Amino acid sequence: MGYQNSFKVFLCLSVIFLFSMKIMVLEKYFEKINFTAFSIHSPYNIQLNVPLDNEFKNERMSFGGHNKPENCIALQKIAIVIPFRNRESHLKIWLHNMHPFLQKQQADYGIYVIEQHGNLPFNRAKLLNIGYKEALKEYDYNCFIFSDVDIIPMDQRNLYRCSTNPKHMAHALDKFNFRLLYATLFGGVVAFTKEQFLKVNGFSNLFWGWGGEDDDLYKRVITAGMQIERMNNIISKTKAIPHKRDPGNEDNPKRFV
Repeated sequence: MGYQNSFKVFLCLSVIFLFSMKIMVLEKYFEKINFTAFSIHSPYNIQLNVPLDNEFKNERMSFGGHNKPENCIALQKIAIVIPFRNRESHLKIWLHNMHPFLQKQQADYGIYVIEQHGNLPFNRAKLLNIGYKEALKEYDYNCFIFSDVDIIPMDQRNLYRCSTNPKHMAHALDKFNFRLLYATLFGGVVAFTKEQFLKVNGFSNLFWGWGGEDDDLYKRVITAGMQIERMNNIISKTKAIPHKRDPGNEDNPKRFV
């Protein structure tokens, strides 16, 4: 009987000791964490009045536009690919807003701006395919977010991450009164895991000019046996920077073929 009581006392003391050690370890860990990185605010304060003549600077960025969280290992490695031509002012606004946004979400990410040279009609889809290929040469990305340069999320809870299905992240644009224009809309900002993007064989390279490639991508997703995932319209609210259609990006007359 005395042996059992002694064992119980020893067991209790051991549990208390281990629990105390765990608390000490956690306290030491949390001392090193910069809690400002976790302060998620909603809505996100978008700044459009960005001085366009100043060079963009972000102290946390490494060379080449890549950033990793300091206090954790991110589950996803995210490449954000932007098709681009003659939109310098929008790019500076996007970068000014999106780097802090992504850093607060503790994202391990790189940004790839793929520019089309010359005066041929704009081929958004081909640029995105090129961005996918080029990004993989630099880092083992497993999540790809394809984004227009004029779309910025309005809610910090809108996680820039991939999901179990291809993800539509710009279905609640302010210029459309935060509503989905039609059920098969799948443009603006979309997210694919590497496996999902390979499964749909990327974007079609055949769409020159404005329109059509996003609807074709929707068909590829459905044909591959996947569904489109969308967050609720409150979290998914996005801001479209006002602009006029660029020369060389006129409507593609074959976009409905």
